[in-house]
Amino acid sequence: MSRIRGTLRRMEQRQLGGSGLWVSQLALGTMTWGKDVEEDAAADQLAAFVEAGGTLVDTADIYADGASERLVGDLTSSVVRRGDVLIASKAGHSPRGFRPHNTSRHHLMSALDQSLSRLRTDYIDLWQLHVYDPTTPVEETMAAVDTAVASGRVRYVGVAGVEAWQWAKIATWQRAGASQGRSPVVSAGTEYSLLNRVVERDLLPAVDDAGASLLAWSPLGRGVLTGKYRSSRPVGSRGASRTMSGFVEPYLDEVSGRIVESVCTAADGLGVSPLAVALSWVMHQPRVASAVVGARTAEQLTATLDGTRVALPEEIRSALSDVSGIDD
Repeated sequence: MSRIRGTLRRMEQRQLGGSGLWVSQLALGTMTWGKDVEEDAAADQLAAFVEAGGTLVDTADIYADGASERLVGDLTSSVVRRGDVLIASKAGHSPRGFRPHNTSRHHLMSALDQSLSRLRTDYIDLWQLHVYDPTTPVEETMAAVDTAVASGRVRYVGVAGVEAWQWAKIATWQRAGASQGRSPVVSAGTEYSLLNRVVERDLLPAVDDAGASLLAWSPLGRGVLTGKYRSSRPVGSRGASRTMSGFVEPYLDEVSGRIVESVCTAADGLGVSPLAVALSWVMHQPRVASAVVGARTAEQLTATLDGTRVALPEEIRSALSDVSGIDD
């Protein structure tokens, strides 16, 4: 297996939610590992990421039906040392159960055991609830999470993919019981980019009030902000894929097109890539601790890692914020 070597500046580390955990400003997303990304490509990505100073590796128990966690476990036992990375995983989906969302004690404890087995580790650095389950009392859900922390199998707690009021309900419950040993919620995982700023309406204020941090998913607008869809849908891209085109389609409208053109204009003026402009905007938004990025190859990932070196002038940042602003 080849390993990508480079001379990238060491990545910035940021405090997660006021906790003692510090994470790299980019997280390596592994949603397609074990499905679209094979082991050799994943190994090259992980080697390049860690060499650049990346630490946070993001996965979930449902990604590729568990194959993502399995690959992360294999590669953090062979390509890099377990201590070189922070593993963030998620639980709460129940695709084979009679209910799609399940954060009961029974399901969470079983899911944790299975994740640890696939990941070949004794602990998960950041364990996140992946969904909100209206059928299970929050008291039961979070008691199970606290048990996982108390047992040493989980180090820190986050919540992902939920609405603002759901996140606030969980975080407030934990904060109210801090003196009783409840673990604080240190992060909120959510999609966030110049093409999707809905988070700013409700979730961001809730996260800010709780002193937590954002983990920003799809910071490149599902790839659209790289500019590759300006004139066509390139062969091999998600937008041209029969199975993934629906994922990209919402960001190929006229409004998104104007934002993409603004990003490309800024990139031309700065002499950098549109990817670097879009990524820099997200990474320097309030409360964003890390932006989660994925790639098919190590070369693609290296281009993204290189984008962390770009700092936008304030006038350009402000102009991009204006052109992509959401309606009140």
